[in-house]
Amino acid sequence: MPMIRNLARKLTSFLEGHQPHSLDLYQEALDSITAKRAGLALLADEELRRFAAEAKSLADCLAAASIAIERVLGMRPFDVQILGAIAMAGGRIAEMQTGEGKTLTAVMPVAFHAAQGSPVHVLTANDYLARRDAGWMGDVYRFLGLTVGFVTQGMGAEERRKAYACDVTYATPNEVGFDYLRDSLALKPDEQVQRGFGAALLDEVDSILIDEARIPLVIAGGAAAPGELARRIAQVARMLHRYVDFHADEHGRNVLLTDAGAARVEAALGCGNLYEEHNLPLFTAVSDALHAEVLLRRDVDYVVRGGGIEIVDEFKGRIADRRRWPAGLQTALEAKEGVELRTQGRILGSITLQSLVKLYHPLCGMTGTASTQAEEFRQVYGLDVVSIPTNRPVIRIDRTDVIFPTRRDRDRAVVETIARNHAARRPVLVGTPSVADSERLSAQLTAHSIPHRVLNARNDAEEAPVIAGAGEAGAVTISTNMAGRGTDIRLGEGVAELGGLLVIGTCRHEARRIDRQLRGRAGRQGDPGESRFFLSLEDDLMTRFGLASILNATDYPAEAMDHLQRIIEGENLEIRKTLQKYDSLIENQRRMTQEIRNGVLRGERECGNRRAALLKIDELWSDYLADIAELKSGIHWISFGGKNPFDTFVHEAAAMFEEVERGIEAAITNPAEHGTPDGFERGATWTYVTTDQPLGDYGQRLARGIARKFYDLAELLRRKP
Repeated sequence: MPMIRNLARKLTSFLEGHQPHSLDLYQEALDSITAKRAGLALLADEELRRFAAEAKSLADCLAAASIAIERVLGMRPFDVQILGAIAMAGGRIAEMQTGEGKTLTAVMPVAFHAAQGSPVHVLTANDYLARRDAGWMGDVYRFLGLTVGFVTQGMGAEERRKAYACDVTYATPNEVGFDYLRDSLALKPDEQVQRGFGAALLDEVDSILIDEARIPLVIAGGAAAPGELARRIAQVARMLHRYVDFHADEHGRNVLLTDAGAARVEAALGCGNLYEEHNLPLFTAVSDALHAEVLLRRDVDYVVRGGGIEIVDEFKGRIADRRRWPAGLQTALEAKEGVELRTQGRILGSITLQSLVKLYHPLCGMTGTASTQAEEFRQVYGLDVVSIPTNRPVIRIDRTDVIFPTRRDRDRAVVETIARNHAARRPVLVGTPSVADSERLSAQLTAHSIPHRVLNARNDAEEAPVIAGAGEAGAVTISTNMAGRGTDIRLGEGVAELGGLLVIGTCRHEARRIDRQLRGRAGRQGDPGESRFFLSLEDDLMTRFGLASILNATDYPAEAMDHLQRIIEGENLEIRKTLQKYDSLIENQRRMTQEIRNGVLRGERECGNRRAALLKIDELWSDYLADIAELKSGIHWISFGGKNPFDTFVHEAAAMFEEVERGIEAAITNPAEHGTPDGFERGATWTYVTTDQPLGDYGQRLARGIARKFYDLAELLRRKP
């Protein structure tokens, strides 16, 4: 019994994690701002503008901004919005629920940070929101004496330069990152468009800092098109059989050839020993082809559209703009699907969103779902989470999960529930995990003559009108995670009397906040609403971690699912922290290289031929990135030799970077002697998805670790009185 109690304490501590920041600290500040507001409300507009221009303190700035909002937009900020503003002005994350007015709230902390003399970037989810919010809130900023601009895809250099010169600039993280990378390749100072990094407020901060944190933004130049060998290798990969020719670890997203499989590949390609050093590029191409064939799923991980591959963002359910997988994997997937093999380009520069946002200080953000990741925000970014209460009580009813033995049983129950509510004219929103799942459910509803609309990555351009009608009486909407963010579903006439919007989830995700986003579509601003998850023991989450037998054995399946998600979140945090160590090393080297380059660019370093030196530095760094990519792709094999992969990576990367440093110094002191490259195209930019290859079999260890903790948890639940 003492052992069980000790285990219970450890599990409880692990599962609870870091708690969000207390609101008690902000009540005094709110009282002070409320008092200031009373006096400022008596001032004429011109007097208020003069006051705002000189305001520096938190109370003065937020009070002036709140009065400006009221006068310009005719909307007085609620106390809870001012609490959110206080949190963000203090460099924290404000967790504010759907419909609580985050866009309006953001104006107050942005005005405060701008008053300190810092340029402020408001990083939004997409170009539409950047343009919309800059226009909507622009008059408020101008009333306060601040200039405001926005940056969107397709703008020219001069438009971007003017936008970044403003006190407040709205943009997506991708656009800011691409401009940063382009500026880092400038050959003249006046080619740059940015003026440095000050403060930043991140909208949907969990999406940027957690979901997309490790996705690198890449600037690439022209290069030769990939060879047709990729198509031949794709044919060979298609011939291989699981368990005989390869083993697939779907947890760590790795595929390993067996001896029999290697022999079959060698015979098909006539290449001799696949593991000989001279065959390393071929071995890598075969591994990529297997990964594409076995692990990447059409209409789940990607769609084929317009003669090309388009990646589906797993967290948003949308097409990921300008995103690709690493070059070899992208080519392998194109070969698998028989589409055009597109030029991958030479990588000239790269930065992850995590490294990009760390260029800002201070940093703050807002989202509807942050508290479940509070520990990660604090550990990785030093950001506390403050949960802001809603202006009106949430009366949405969140029902207990229903778990079925099979997908077919679950789907039947979902269709019956939809039919029953549709007959009563109650609107229903169904969240599905993938394009394929949304289309399968759509076919079933069609078979039952239930009119509905589908929103997924195939028709993401229709998002606005589909979501606009999702709360109308009788509406049935099927959506991937697209409906989880940035949408505000308003109830149609008479719907509140029917119980409001019914939200149905057809799976649980690894992260609880993704499920919370779906639930949050119902019950906005005190509206009635209801949510329920219909699960199957055949769902991906169940099969990946072997949970069916455990859930069948416990009397508390819903509670067990919640605890499972907490465990997975904790394990995923450890993975991200481990991967961050690899990224941080390269990021530190990038900053060192960029600092030297900036010195040459600005004439702070003596240099015989500035242009030649800059081009040579760019070439050396580009070559280094290619070498690092090759090192990463094979580093997981080190663990099989009993060595520590990260220690080996650090040693190898440090040695390679010393060569880069020597080359840079030589290029600066005597560029003519060391030659100059022909130069690169600077305009081709895209993002791509990283893989977890640096950890190799870490995915298997993750699965085993989660299963082990979950079995311990199941034992505790069985003993629960």
